[in-house]
Amino acid sequence: MQASTGLDELDKAINLLVKRLREWYELYNPEFSHATEDHFRFVTLILTRKKEDLLREIKVKDTMGADLPKSDLDAIFNLAKHIKLLYELSKEQEAYLESMMKKVAPNIAATAGVLIGAKLISLAGSLERLSKFPASTIQILGAEKALFRHLRNKNNLPPKYGILHESALVSKVRPINKGKMARALGDKISIAAKVDFFKGKFIGNKLAEQLDKRCKELSK
Repeated sequence: MQASTGLDELDKAINLLVKRLREWYELYNPEFSHATEDHFRFVTLILTRKKEDLLREIKVKDTMGADLPKSDLDAIFNLAKHIKLLYELSKEQEAYLESMMKKVAPNIAATAGVLIGAKLISLAGSLERLSKFPASTIQILGAEKALFRHLRNKNNLPPKYGILHESALVSKVRPINKGKMARALGDKISIAAKVDFFKGKFIGNKLAEQLDKRCKELSK
């Protein structure tokens, strides 16, 4: 739970710092920043290549950016170096989380994925609590605010899913079927959580195959 929450907070911090870095770097080379959407690639390239090489890569002959003094550039690249270190830390934490999930909740990891599975355990409060939740509750974990809005005012539609919207299985299906896919995913996660908590046999592959089959049906 601590690793999952820490990873979320680390990723949020990285995104905030990268946005600041981009705004700052764009005073110097705005064209490359605008042409490079991937944050990690942006940070890596500005640290390893010269301005002229970056412009050549995006086929731009000249830049609207200013020629900043070395002291300003040093500050910009120093921030970029520390952000790159945070990316490396994030990967290390994700690897640790994956090893822990495979050890503590292998069936959930195989069914929901490592990151979503860990978030579900964190939202539930423990693996034991998650194992006691019905599939319908697991389906909307992370959407409590939307649920309370619906309970206060029935004119607001109830949420179809919470953090399960992050699942690749849910994103693959047709928009009209996303609720059905989330329901199927919540059902299998509920089974996986019970097996993991009571130390049953590994059935994650079987549950994942059933979900893939359902995903293909709802994608048609």
